[in-house]
Amino acid sequence: MSPATGTALEVLPDAAAVARRGADLLAAAAQEAAAARGAFSVALSGGASPRPLYAMLARQQFTQKIPWRRVHLYWGDERCVPPDSERSNYGMAREAFIRHVPIPDENVHRMRGEDDPDEAARAYERLLAQPPALAAHSQADLPVIDWVLLGLGLDGHTASLFPHSPALAVEDRLVVVNEGQGTGKRLTVTYPVINAARRVVFLVTGAAKAGMVAEVLEGPRAPEAVPAQAVAPVHGALTWLLDEAAAGELSGRGGG
Repeated sequence: MSPATGTALEVLPDAAAVARRGADLLAAAAQEAAAARGAFSVALSGGASPRPLYAMLARQQFTQKIPWRRVHLYWGDERCVPPDSERSNYGMAREAFIRHVPIPDENVHRMRGEDDPDEAARAYERLLAQPPALAAHSQADLPVIDWVLLGLGLDGHTASLFPHSPALAVEDRLVVVNEGQGTGKRLTVTYPVINAARRVVFLVTGAAKAGMVAEVLEGPRAPEAVPAQAVAPVHGALTWLLDEAAAGELSGRGGG
């Protein structure tokens, strides 16, 4: 299987270059959305890969370039832990950039990992059903998030959509509680939310991910086993930002 039509694949020299490219794309999208619609919504991911991107956003050139007062931060998934836990996706983003940029507190819409998981999932669904996430022209009452940032797990998961987990089949919920083998409970948006976005950006770095990158983009379609394969924006764009190491097993790059 080759990358789907409409999928943009960018291979950068290293993780720092990926972070810079991601920050440039996000800044441009934020400026465009703020001018066109008055707000820019972005769903953040956890994990190690986005940390350099988040650190880049805290630099002065981006604190000045991005219209932070019109930016609304959401999360694609969260561990069921308090926000001050070292395992919290929100906590990681807060330390990396949120506390360093002039974004209003009310524009930071975190998942409440410390609450009862089912109640927290329902509460986040209600949040996503309000502007700016719920765009005026959204289809089937789905939120239309401007930018959904995703990572890729070694097992092919993205957000907290794990292989062979119940959340993969959910089509009538925006946010659910899910669990992978040994991961503990997590909150995660579902495929309908991801695939309704204006742009979905996978950010993947490191040689350890190379085999799974090739599996997602060029392997046989098996989304139950490789959940990232089911990410396919209906009306939006899909972009993969890879460093040379993560792209190392793609056809024509010394692998596959």
